Amino acid sequence: MLYAIGDIHGMRDELAKLLSRIPLQRGDRLIFIGDYVDRGPDPKGVVEDLIELEKRYECIYLMGNHEAMFLSFLGWEGPSYFGSEAFLHNGGETTLASYGYFGADDDFALEPGHERFYRALRLWHLEGEYAFVHAGLGKASLALSDPKYALSRESPKDLLWQRETADLPHSLGVTVVYGHTPLPDFGVRWNLPYSIGIDTGAVYGGPLTAIRLPDETIFQSS
Repeated sequence: MLYAIGDIHGMRDELAKLLSRIPLQRGDRLIFIGDYVDRGPDPKGVVEDLIELEKRYECIYLMGNHEAMFLSFLGWEGPSYFGSEAFLHNGGETTLASYGYFGADDDFALEPGHERFYRALRLWHLEGEYAFVHAGLGKASLALSDPKYALSRESPKDLLWQRETADLPHSLGVTVVYGHTPLPDFGVRWNLPYSIGIDTGAVYGGPLTAIRLPDETIFQSS
């Protein structure tokens, strides 16, 4: 089975609770939808646990807009790293504190294992009848019928920040599983067959959510 897990945002305890409630078996795989850092109390601890988890299960880690801001703030360059000017206004101080940034000297750098984790983050993943992105796709892609082509042509900005299209009908022929935009009641955003939103606001008091595929069973931390 494949399990997709929503935005964690430094909520290490919620991640542990959720993983304890998923009936993981040998051969199961996990895909994380991005936003591991910022706002919550232990972003570094979340990444530590994800690195350890990969030793036991096949894991796919997507980039979220908060990773893009964090890495841009650290000076990383490339089309996926942007938004440093908004980083501290979006909960970035908890990430910096957890990494010991404020007490470090001018040559602060991520630990090698964490740097490898962040450099390996993907912008999207396509598998079977599902496409996985952090946020959404641009409006022009909704009329396309080839999901791989649509995803490969998308800008990082849309994949990481788009909030306007995730619940709209599209012609991609897959169900888009995404995070980034929780509902006010922190519920799962069901819009079948077009999309499923699994950011259920764990950092705001909602549960952390996983969806098992292809049977679309929901598991939550609380």
